[in-house]
Amino acid sequence: MKSISQILSIFLLIVCGANAQQEKGITGSNNWLNNWTEFRPNKVDYGEANQILAGTISVDTKLYKRNRYILQGNVYVTNKAVLTIEPGTVIIGDYASNASLIITKGATIIADGLETDPIVFTSNRSIKKSGDWGGLIVLGDAPINKFGNSSSVNLGLDTSLTSYGGENGNSNSGILRYVRIEFAGKKLKGGDNFNGLLLAGVGNKTVLENIMVSFSAGDSFEIFGGELSLSKMISFKSNRDDFKFNFGTQCKISNSLVIRSSYLTSSLGSRCIDVSSYDKKEEVDFSKKQTKVTASNLTLVNNSDNINADFQSNLVKEAIYVSENTTLDLSKTVVSGFSPAVLLSDKIEINGENLQKIQFVDMYFNFCKGNIFTEYNENNEDLENWYGNSSFSNVYSKSDNNETFVNFSDEKNPDYRLRIGKITALNED
Repeated sequence: MKSISQILSIFLLIVCGANAQQEKGITGSNNWLNNWTEFRPNKVDYGEANQILAGTISVDTKLYKRNRYILQGNVYVTNKAVLTIEPGTVIIGDYASNASLIITKGATIIADGLETDPIVFTSNRSIKKSGDWGGLIVLGDAPINKFGNSSSVNLGLDTSLTSYGGENGNSNSGILRYVRIEFAGKKLKGGDNFNGLLLAGVGNKTVLENIMVSFSAGDSFEIFGGELSLSKMISFKSNRDDFKFNFGTQCKISNSLVIRSSYLTSSLGSRCIDVSSYDKKEEVDFSKKQTKVTASNLTLVNNSDNINADFQSNLVKEAIYVSENTTLDLSKTVVSGFSPAVLLSDKIEINGENLQKIQFVDMYFNFCKGNIFTEYNENNEDLENWYGNSSFSNVYSKSDNNETFVNFSDEKNPDYRLRIGKITALNED
């Protein structure tokens, strides 16, 4: 660690330009949360179902807005079939049968909603709660880092229909745009959970934009392998991780939002971002690409009425966790109200090579109990010196959410764009 200042000087010349952007967090000339989002989904009456979806969908099928569909059990789209969902369609997951929708490898989902007419997946219970039903799973044939370039999703599903992975990074699993997924993440007997949206081996021709996952008992977004881009994603009050990346995914994510609650956590992990390359090292082919996440203009915020009290009660954990043998390039992002902002695995040796793979540039760290630490090590002086260097253009602040964001407290029409000197971040990607 004696040479870290020398490493920093060289590295900054490579990765930092002279004209750092000032815009941080989610951006847009208008509040792109308007119209299609719902931050009070438990108060919405979606009506009664009049159509049943069950078993296997093996031919091209279209779902229509005029109907209300109920998913019963695990519904598989197979045989390269295309499932098209009309804008405004509501699909209700059945609580009693642990409903889920699985788009198998080679099949396609076209759920292309509109800003004024989003597609909604929700619960059929009168009093809706996290984990009422399974969730949405999309499987593709893009690369993963496991031996054999293939794996399968278990979760009590038919493993003959849930394989994913392959050689086609350009594969197309369809479109998910202006879609809401509510109260998913059913808990299984073994202690694991479904997730709001699982994308496994999904290729870069798949369109993934304007997707909101609310009150998931599992991870909101879980990404296994694949090569994909995510834009305008929202994770709202998940019990588990908001975005979990694993198994060699090559993912770009931009202009996306996480709203956490101090009171919604899990012993299995409750982070805004969790970046890993494997669960078991012996399963990994290290000749393949390991997980790399490139993220910009994210807003990660803990919705707390009294953040200091939550800190004292040990209710708040880290926002971002980075495991060994991964790459995270994070820029122009707001991290507000966590303890700490970032936690690096204790298996990561703090040296120049590894720090080049973990970048935090143009960040806005607000009201965090510590910024960047290594796991099980309270001495973060070297990391603070590294990322706190002015050339990285990271900003440190301490203000409450109402002062930090344009309109934080309005549950009906919130605006989570950053307020800096009463000027909203307006940069549109």
